[in-house]
Amino acid sequence: MIYVVAWELIPEAHAGKRSDSATNRVMIGFAIMMTLDVALG
Repeated sequence: MIYVVAWELIPEAHAGKRSDSATNRVMIGFAIMMTLDVALG
């Protein structure tokens, strides 16, 4: 679901050749953010 949201909300990032890379980076950033939120309370 996060992949679809990132794909729809960031259309400028998908204009280039590395469209999947931008979406994957958003997913990685979200995972890091959630990990830090749980770890740090």
